[in-house]
Amino acid sequence: MSFSQAIFVDTHVSKSNSPNTLSWSLGKIMAREQLQVLNALDVAKTQWYHFTAIVIAGMGFFTDAYDLFCISLVTKLLGRIYYYQPGSDTPGALPSNVSSAVNGVAFCGTLSGQLFFGWLGDKMGRKRVYGMTLMTMVICSIACGLSFGKNPTAVMSTLCFFRFWLGFGIGGDYPLSATIMSEYANKKTRGAFIAAVFAMQGFGILAGGMVSIIISATFRAQFPAPAYEVDPAGSTVPQADYAWRIIVMFGAIPAALTYYWRMKMPETARYTALVAKNAKQAASDMAKVLEVELESEPEKIEKMSQEKGNDFGLFSTQFARRHGLHLLGTTTTWFLLDIAFYSQNLFQKDIFSAIGWIPKAKTMNALEEVFKIARAQTLIALCSTVPGYWFTVALIDKIGRFAIQLMGFFFMTVFMFALAIPYHHWTLPDHRIGFVVMYSLTFFFANFGPNATTFVVPAEIFPARLRSTCHGISAAAGKAGAIVGAFGFLYAADGIGVRKTLLILGVINFLGMIFTFLVPESKGKSLEEISGEGEQENGSPAESRQTVPV
Repeated sequence: MSFSQAIFVDTHVSKSNSPNTLSWSLGKIMAREQLQVLNALDVAKTQWYHFTAIVIAGMGFFTDAYDLFCISLVTKLLGRIYYYQPGSDTPGALPSNVSSAVNGVAFCGTLSGQLFFGWLGDKMGRKRVYGMTLMTMVICSIACGLSFGKNPTAVMSTLCFFRFWLGFGIGGDYPLSATIMSEYANKKTRGAFIAAVFAMQGFGILAGGMVSIIISATFRAQFPAPAYEVDPAGSTVPQADYAWRIIVMFGAIPAALTYYWRMKMPETARYTALVAKNAKQAASDMAKVLEVELESEPEKIEKMSQEKGNDFGLFSTQFARRHGLHLLGTTTTWFLLDIAFYSQNLFQKDIFSAIGWIPKAKTMNALEEVFKIARAQTLIALCSTVPGYWFTVALIDKIGRFAIQLMGFFFMTVFMFALAIPYHHWTLPDHRIGFVVMYSLTFFFANFGPNATTFVVPAEIFPARLRSTCHGISAAAGKAGAIVGAFGFLYAADGIGVRKTLLILGVINFLGMIFTFLVPESKGKSLEEISGEGEQENGSPAESRQTVPV
């Protein structure tokens, strides 16, 4: 027993007159006595391998955000190219069902990928599955830009097909990147490292905007065109069909660049030791990473594998008793968050147009419209989205996951109602900048709040053999919310108006705040402490959480 554990037992027992308390506490500590290799990871100082792991894992999220959000920038261009109606007063636009499909089909793929690869990551190992997800992303990003045919049905059908499989690859990155980073990180800064992986989404969103600005500006300079109201047919130059394809395909580049390094990463020690039961391999892999000598301790692995209560499955009563409420908390909060977050993000351009921040479509040519939508979304990302992510990275291990998530949902609720209740006030020309500021603040507190913490917590609170699966389930619930947002917001805004839609989103954020109380705090604890791995079956999880020293 370590000195700190002995001090803890003495302090704990001194508060109780029961002689059984000492034996129970000693039994719990011995049961959770940690492998040297895992303890070495928990107490390791921040090293170069932590940062390389963040970049390697984070590039998947860069690509994820780029691919999922760049499509919203080019949907209006697709409408002008493929759905132009001669004689119409307004430029061509995607029909509602096509627009919803193009925006939402990747989410359906992502949801499927999160469940499938999450489960596969626990069965085959994190590393073996990691390369599959990346290659799927690269191939499908390129294929999205090579949509076959020239008629609208052929182009949209093939685009939707490949975006589904692109989403499938992206979905796998959620549970695998989060689990790999949580299992590599030390317990002092684990939250910041996992959040930093997720924060690469901010740069992906920024890159989507910046690439769109550069491509549209270049094409505008090379192929000038009049506004739609001056020359409807001439406002969309034939070369615009190349512009959206280049924008979409660019997402393959960062993913392809990290494939080699992903394949060089060793399997995580926690999977190798606790799931695959290969103590020697775990010690060998981490000795190279940490550059220290580590004992393999196969006898400890054997002892842990024989302990009753450490082999329950996902659908067991033991899992329901220990982690059922936790899984309910992580799935509901992620589901509710993504309804609000993705409906806002995918339809920023519609809201900006509604308040007049982007000129009417007929006053611009096709490429000018892409440029102005991209500029507006990039500005929002630069001022609110990216800073929000990195505020979380800086503070998550200081103030904790629970506090950040609760605060984020609270302020999202406040700002959403502040936008919705006096909505007419914000549409007046003098108040449009105020609307954009308030709208930006909802994004800031989404990212300095539940958008980051809903990703971090499921990677920490479940046992190693179920960690990737449970993260995949939680993430899939989030993507179900994103599908509701992507498909539902379009019809809601058309049917009941933007104001009532914003009110509904405010209520959804409030419900997220309520369900946050089901999610436990994991700051400063080892993964084995949080998940209860190594506890005897007769030990109550609630009791064990109360007696874990911080």
